[in-house]
Amino acid sequence: MEFYKSFFLTHPSSVQILIFGALITSLWLAEGLILAIPVGKKWRHTFTNMLFIVTALPVQLFMTMFVLLEAAWISQNHLGLLQQLPRHQSILIKYVVGFIMLDFCKYLYHVIMHKVGVLWKFHLVHHTDQKLDVSTTVREHPGETFVRMCFLMLWIAITGASFELLLLRQTIQTVSNITSHTQFRLSDGVDKWVGLIFITPNIHHVHHHYQLPYTDCNYGDVLSIWDRLFGTYGKLKPDDTVFGIDTHPDTNVCKSFIKVLQIPFVSKRV
Repeated sequence: MEFYKSFFLTHPSSVQILIFGALITSLWLAEGLILAIPVGKKWRHTFTNMLFIVTALPVQLFMTMFVLLEAAWISQNHLGLLQQLPRHQSILIKYVVGFIMLDFCKYLYHVIMHKVGVLWKFHLVHHTDQKLDVSTTVREHPGETFVRMCFLMLWIAITGASFELLLLRQTIQTVSNITSHTQFRLSDGVDKWVGLIFITPNIHHVHHHYQLPYTDCNYGDVLSIWDRLFGTYGKLKPDDTVFGIDTHPDTNVCKSFIKVLQIPFVSKRV
């Protein structure tokens, strides 16, 4: 048991990649088998999305080094909001309150990526997928990867998040992000209760609808409470949900890795 705990703490990037790979592969296979999607058709779509790993993962791993160094320095110097709270070393403050704070920061980041024009140009790459499935999770422009990691460093500086909190947060976030992009949906009854607190596929699918105001709804990452608190929660029937983004309707462009990668440099939001 100690070996696994030690490996988990000393090889965070490897652990995240293993969890990510195992979960996304399992759900991808389940989508194909249970929903009876032809393998060839599903693979062509997935291949385009997986190419984004080639460009984004090196940025992610490079920036992770700075994130971990910052988190260690912040903790050593007792900086950040969490460090100022009474009993800041307790499990409740260090992990529960810390997790909630970081989740709110991610909600705020997501809103910023939609509302700031130059940042939206990079984030809309994720929204150009016209056939949402679990592989859409990795459809992220490397430019956004860099911006996202820079914002994470800002959130660490503000909150004083520790390495252990970041590891816990990233593990739960990985599971949440992958499952929220799957083609599977919860039943209305289950979603009604689970969705009161957590982001579900049903909730996140609305965010991927191709038109406003739904594109600017349901920004939550793990928790759905922020959307409810700040009036950005939206509902849409499955049959009325159309994936993609209306500013880039050309299917030939959205299916091309190279063309999608060029979008931030040749397009404007209308």
